Amino acid sequence: MKQYIKQHKTYLLASFFIPVAIMALVYLLNGIYPGSDRSILASDAFAQFSNFHASFQQVLLGKQSIFYTFNAALGLNYLSLAAYYLGGIFTPLVLFFPNQLMPDALYFLTLVKFGMMGLSFGVLAKSTYPKLTDTLRLALVTCYSLLSFAVAQSELIMWLDAFIYLPLVILGIQRLIAKQKVGLLFISYFLLFCTSFYFGFMIGVFSVMFFFVQLVANFRQTKASIIPFFMTGICSGCASMFILLPTLIDLKTNGESLTKISQWKTEDTATLDLLVKNFIGVYDTTKYGSIPFIFVGLLSLICLTLYYLNKRFLLKEKIAYTVLIAILIASFYLEPLNLFWQGMHAPNMFLFRFAFLFSFIVVYLAGFGLTDIYHYSRITLSYTCLFWLLLFAIAYFGKAEKEYLFLTPSSAWITAIVLTIYMILFIYRNHFSKKIFSLVLLVIAFGEMSINSYYLILGIRNDWVYASRSLYTDPYPAISALVGYTKQHNQDFYRLENLDPVSVNDAFHYNYAGIGLFSSMRNRHASSYLNQLGFRSRGTNLNLRYPNNTLLMDSLFDIKYNLSTQPVEKYGFSQKQKVGDYQLYENHNALELGLLAPKDIYKVQQPQFDNLASQKNLFNALSRQNQEYFKFTIVSLVQQTNTKIDENGNITTYIQQNPDQEQKITYQVFIPANTQAYVSLFPFDFSQLDASSATVTTAHSSYESQIDINGQYYNLGYFNQDTTFQFTISLNGNQKLSFLTPKVLLLDTNAYQQAINVLRQNEVAFQVNKNQATATFEAKEDQVLFTTLAYDKGWQAKIDGKKVPIKAFKNALITIPVKKGKHTLTLTYYPPGLFLGTGISMTAIVLFSIYCHYQRKKLLR
Repeated sequence: MKQYIKQHKTYLLASFFIPVAIMALVYLLNGIYPGSDRSILASDAFAQFSNFHASFQQVLLGKQSIFYTFNAALGLNYLSLAAYYLGGIFTPLVLFFPNQLMPDALYFLTLVKFGMMGLSFGVLAKSTYPKLTDTLRLALVTCYSLLSFAVAQSELIMWLDAFIYLPLVILGIQRLIAKQKVGLLFISYFLLFCTSFYFGFMIGVFSVMFFFVQLVANFRQTKASIIPFFMTGICSGCASMFILLPTLIDLKTNGESLTKISQWKTEDTATLDLLVKNFIGVYDTTKYGSIPFIFVGLLSLICLTLYYLNKRFLLKEKIAYTVLIAILIASFYLEPLNLFWQGMHAPNMFLFRFAFLFSFIVVYLAGFGLTDIYHYSRITLSYTCLFWLLLFAIAYFGKAEKEYLFLTPSSAWITAIVLTIYMILFIYRNHFSKKIFSLVLLVIAFGEMSINSYYLILGIRNDWVYASRSLYTDPYPAISALVGYTKQHNQDFYRLENLDPVSVNDAFHYNYAGIGLFSSMRNRHASSYLNQLGFRSRGTNLNLRYPNNTLLMDSLFDIKYNLSTQPVEKYGFSQKQKVGDYQLYENHNALELGLLAPKDIYKVQQPQFDNLASQKNLFNALSRQNQEYFKFTIVSLVQQTNTKIDENGNITTYIQQNPDQEQKITYQVFIPANTQAYVSLFPFDFSQLDASSATVTTAHSSYESQIDINGQYYNLGYFNQDTTFQFTISLNGNQKLSFLTPKVLLLDTNAYQQAINVLRQNEVAFQVNKNQATATFEAKEDQVLFTTLAYDKGWQAKIDGKKVPIKAFKNALITIPVKKGKHTLTLTYYPPGLFLGTGISMTAIVLFSIYCHYQRKKLLR
């Protein structure tokens, strides 16, 4: 290895730094660089990746468990979340970046990963194309490392690792066939599966297909590798079980159901898609309605054609590769195949996630075509370029007028010019030395991939918007200081929520326990139950949001603190601290994590579609009260601006008159003394909303919420005396929005306080540390310890040192039947499947080592 690196040091460094340099330049031209105001955080990178990477730094510093986090959604299997979002050998580099500089950390990691894509393909190219000069290999490296799929989805940083390992897996297969050496294939598979089980599945399937292509192309040489190949694949998969098995169990428990095949053809695809997406600089969208990103350089297309024209390669080999390419193309158009590659789950935007495999096989075969570039006649090279010019002309001029509106004249001109330059270079290649020819070819490839990458990053910028750094970093000092204050003044567990958050996943960034979560890895049972109690988490529970719920839920779920840039007008809340724009409010009625409840608590009735009845019944059952907390009162219209109000039964529709102005509706309501008031805005049709928002403004505050993902009870404030009150609702987004006729919800704070006073007598305080929660309490009779921790089969409970069963409340929360007397409870969490998976991993590594030893002895004979 040392000798290899020493011998090819310049080439390897170039393979790494060429894509790094191009991407750094492309980002710079789009206003993104270390310390720039525009950050690299776009789409999910802002809410998810920046915060999850920040939390991983807490893991590395020993402040957070790798197995479990209390940060969000009543508690979460952190190992599964890390396996999905934070896998890879480069993630630990976040240790060198303060959380406030996480945008720079992700910028740095993105460049490193693009560089490693170039390096891994460079190693593959060095082995696969021995007759090529290093300069020509670098042209291929440039094409692969900046393939459109990777650049267009570069904000999804955890996907990039898979593109590093793909060339190494293929190189491992080559070494296995040629030398019967399995080490590289095993390590590449192992790292791939540990890094990304999702893309590991795609690449695993593709590699099996690739192996069968080699089998068809050269059966005599390849047949001896059949058993070693499958043995290596199985052993590497089993060796990854320490991370794979817990993640797969979590997905089975909390994942979405498989997508049913409802049509044969994929949606929004058309005949010319593949041609159109091979123009330079074409970006449509990565949201719904996109077509596959497959561009991997015009040079790759030209050389792919030359490969098929080259008689040196066997016909059966070409047919085998053609079948592989045909399967991938068919997968773009046939829904069953499309879903198969993606694990039978329809993706949530970022479609055709296997498209990079098509790009890889194109550039891989292009390398063989490029190898004999000096042996082709001028006519062959000219006609090849003209062939592609003709195809692009047919695509551009043959498309319907309203088709492919994202294909601009500038893309067409640039594509035509670059193809023409390639054609001229090929025709006059004999006028240059091979060194100059290779260098010019590299420069052209560098140019076309740079231009393409620039337009793709510009497309992301327009499609998703790269967030301003200030949005992420400016609130940090204040929020961090106030969170630090709460930690200094509390030994027992508590939760905190920010009413003016940077993102829904702030709890991961600042390391506090909260409610909100936006993640593909989540506890769906707990989130569904919280949705039933008014914390909105609809559908597949991808989003769970804290805002716009009642005081009962603040207290029950131990929301001891609220952060806000405005006054928090909630009964029982008082301001404790202020730093910068943020104020910290303490909820004096927040209950502890545990409550001693009657044994019949499991019988409580909670209507699935009536969150107020669910709240009331649960609160009364826990407090043994029979209180009526809620009632509604009607509102009267005072003023309307830029809206037409259409009332039909209990449905009120607001119709925007001028699309450039928001709708404003002012209402008046009488609120009796000792009341917490909310206006209820429940959408009649969620599909009508898109990203529409509602802002409720009172005399002292104004809070905006995205209607479809936040709760329905918008806070109007606490009133200690009879008040006639006005408030304004401002609506933005869709031109027409329908709600169940808005009413004001009145919460009787006297009844609420009576229940709280009773519950205070049954509180059980918990202390939490990493993956453990402990409590000491005294039960006055045989009772149930009710907690607001999310139920998960990974929890184990011990009372006074003896293991006791955990009982799931509504399949969502942890409860434990307890006997009368004083007790010490210890709850410990390990992801289900962790120990079995670790055992399988160790066994697989041992067995594979024995197998390798046997293979070496066999080869020595």
